Amino acid sequence: MTTVTTGTPTPTPSVGTAHTRVEGRDKVTGAARYAGEVPFDGLAHGWLVLSTVARGRIRGIDAAAALDMPGVLAVLDHRNAPRVETDYAGLMGSKPDPTCAVFQHDRVPHLGWPVALVVAETSEQAREAAEALVVEYEQEPHDVGFKGEHPDAYPVDGHVPAVTAKGDLDAELAASAVVVDAEYTTPEEHHNPMEPHAATARWDGGRLEVIDSNQGTTWVVGELASLFSLDPASVRVRSEHVGGGFGSKGVRAHQVAAVMAATVLQRPVRVVLTRRQMFSLAGYRSPTTQRVRLGAGADGRLRALEHRSVSLTSTVHEFVEPSAGVARVMYDADAHHTANRVVRLDVPTPTWMRAPGEAPGSFALEAALDELAEKCGIDPIELRLLNEPDKGPVSGLPFAGRNLPACFREGARRFGWTDRDPRPGLRRDGRWLLGTGTAAASFGAGALPSTASVTAHPDGTFTVRISAADIGTGARTALTLVAADALRVPPEQVHVRIGDSDFGPAMIAGGSMGTRSWAWAVTAAADELRDRLALGTGIPPEGITVRSDTTAAIGALAPAERHSFGAQFAEVAVDVTTGEVRVRRMLGIFAAGRIVNPLTARGQFRGGMIWGISMALHEEAVRDRASGGHVGADLAGYHVATHADVPHIEADWIDDPDPKDPVGIKGIGEIGIVGAAAAIANAVWHATGIRHRSLPIRPDRVILAGEPRA
Repeated sequence: MTTVTTGTPTPTPSVGTAHTRVEGRDKVTGAARYAGEVPFDGLAHGWLVLSTVARGRIRGIDAAAALDMPGVLAVLDHRNAPRVETDYAGLMGSKPDPTCAVFQHDRVPHLGWPVALVVAETSEQAREAAEALVVEYEQEPHDVGFKGEHPDAYPVDGHVPAVTAKGDLDAELAASAVVVDAEYTTPEEHHNPMEPHAATARWDGGRLEVIDSNQGTTWVVGELASLFSLDPASVRVRSEHVGGGFGSKGVRAHQVAAVMAATVLQRPVRVVLTRRQMFSLAGYRSPTTQRVRLGAGADGRLRALEHRSVSLTSTVHEFVEPSAGVARVMYDADAHHTANRVVRLDVPTPTWMRAPGEAPGSFALEAALDELAEKCGIDPIELRLLNEPDKGPVSGLPFAGRNLPACFREGARRFGWTDRDPRPGLRRDGRWLLGTGTAAASFGAGALPSTASVTAHPDGTFTVRISAADIGTGARTALTLVAADALRVPPEQVHVRIGDSDFGPAMIAGGSMGTRSWAWAVTAAADELRDRLALGTGIPPEGITVRSDTTAAIGALAPAERHSFGAQFAEVAVDVTTGEVRVRRMLGIFAAGRIVNPLTARGQFRGGMIWGISMALHEEAVRDRASGGHVGADLAGYHVATHADVPHIEADWIDDPDPKDPVGIKGIGEIGIVGAAAAIANAVWHATGIRHRSLPIRPDRVILAGEPRA
């Protein structure tokens, strides 16, 4: 045996310095294989058949003609598909979305509900047969019309309580010198990642193996094992490369259908969703109607804050978009009331979408704060700083760092905010009216238990194994840098393997908690391994492996309000004749803990801000009330920001240490979008003097709003 030590500390720590993605070359050359590209011998292909009615029952399915078509192997539907279990608690402790339990009954709760799976030798054969499948329905009246004050709306606890309240709201509003009472609306929005949802299932020696595109193999293993009544140890899920997720890549109908078909045919089966199918089966952000009431003294100090939000959910599963939750962190008042309610409609179930709750909620709350600043005659930044809470407004817990004021001060300096004339409608550049706006941002910085292993090899290299998911954020690279610093070696000596459930349970890539949770587990394992190597023990040919589990450490964290914060700034140009709105520049300054890789972190922040432009000016899914389906369910009909819409965008951060946090990392994947739409909407008001309380701020809405008001 030879003795290997980790050497002396590297002159420059890896964490905090810019590094290109460790898998970058593989991605740009095509060597990186995504879920729909991994080859299998004997691979069959499944194609989902979706309902063409919005509500009713399946009266009959004539599969004979489809089964006679070339290459067709099977047609699975509610009459012959394997039965699955649905009475279990999912990842968040709630019941799973019944959409995942495909082909279990003849009910159709919305347009685009999976009614059958056609399996054939090739994808083209499966698609042709699926289009030829004859399905007869007993159609029933449906309702897809969303309106905020729906009489059937009711409160629902999601990952936060539905309702919080303290103080006498009516009394404080009545005693307020200035009151804002406004309704804000956001539309249905979709997170269609570049890579479509794809899954391949096969049985290998009595063990179920799934090659999938997901945000957490641990999550998918748990759901599939529960659905099919399997021992989780008999299920392996691999997801090495993921082309975007944004909350949509959890457990969906296509994975379950693939497992069913592989079970029936006893051969590998792949199911890939089309772009149009993703609009029905991959989840989306619910539209919201939000009412914000603010009461303040003449000095701008809040006495009353009410934030109520209504979103929609399906008739088969409750999912709430908790838009009112952002107020529970940002501002305090003597009377502080928030509520999240839902209404059931004949639509697909919404799901997590980048900054769920915070993205639409910050639009309403931060636009309302801007309106309050105008009424009080106070600068919008000063108003926010005036109402900085010293503890959680609802929880009463201390903040584990709240550097929002520093973000605003630095952002104002760099954006040139002090030169701003607060009066609207005065600045012009030819035919364009110019305006600037700002908004605050916050997003939770949590961590959940994870396991990881680190192996020291005799050649001086190290292998890290963790069931993390890199959904495009650069997590693989970040973990390489974290491990290198913990082991005190250059990053070139560290190889990180992720995306395999056999590596043990770990947090999903969601809630901006992935890198923080994984880095904690990797650091713990690396620290212990380094200590063992420092003792001078020999390393056998197979290496020495140390495994960590952060369950106890995370459970021991003192209760606190843990969040990333940020200040968003935007300058817009508005042509009131054509209704065109152009964002000319944006700046985001964030307090997001320890930044692991500035190169990819800046990309995450800017990507979120670009999504904010898209949210403010473009994104809007429209449902046809007659059919219950989307108008233009594709990326031609659903508009998103393109290169021509993206101006000069700058993202940066301030030093934001938390001495009580052993990792120091906070989430950055979602906070970039929070507050961005509000900053743009506030800038449009500054340019025109007209408030737009409904997103997106389309040209027709600008024209209909009328002439600018100075």
